Amino acid sequence: MKPSEPVPVKLFCGVLYSDEELLKRALDLMQEKYGEIDFTGKTQKFDSTGYYNAEMGGPIFRIFYAFALLVSPGRLAKIKIECNEIEDLLAIQQQRKINLDPGYMDYDKVVLASAKYKGHKIYLDYGIYADPTLHYVKGHYLPGEYCFPDFKNGRYEQEFLEIRALYKRQIRAIE
Repeated sequence: MKPSEPVPVKLFCGVLYSDEELLKRALDLMQEKYGEIDFTGKTQKFDSTGYYNAEMGGPIFRIFYAFALLVSPGRLAKIKIECNEIEDLLAIQQQRKINLDPGYMDYDKVVLASAKYKGHKIYLDYGIYADPTLHYVKGHYLPGEYCFPDFKNGRYEQEFLEIRALYKRQIRAIE
């Protein structure tokens, strides 16, 4: 059997931030690279870990954005590198105030990009791994075994269901 091109996926980014002005600048830079944002989640306080507090200050918030342009899943590693460059560009005295976590969604799963190796992650390229985070089953997202606590508790499920509905409409329009 010959390989075929994958179905395009829905690019999104989970953003942790402690400075709203830097968030706006990060969004401008991401839109220059990935196009129009077609989904903006609700801002939620990020309190499931203190891991980022020393670097980012506080309070820290998380918000999700999805992009209208569908992409090849093969682009995820490069997109993570580009997002890391945006974080570095907006850092203050080498301290990130913005953390960009790009990922993609297809019909069956939510995948995050990661620069950290763990046994369940799949190497992509450029030192970046795919982290299969959530799986869609019968109308719900189920967390993977090693999923981050804030994803595991279902806090973002409704937003991912909304992004999935957008994605389904987009895929149907191009089929």
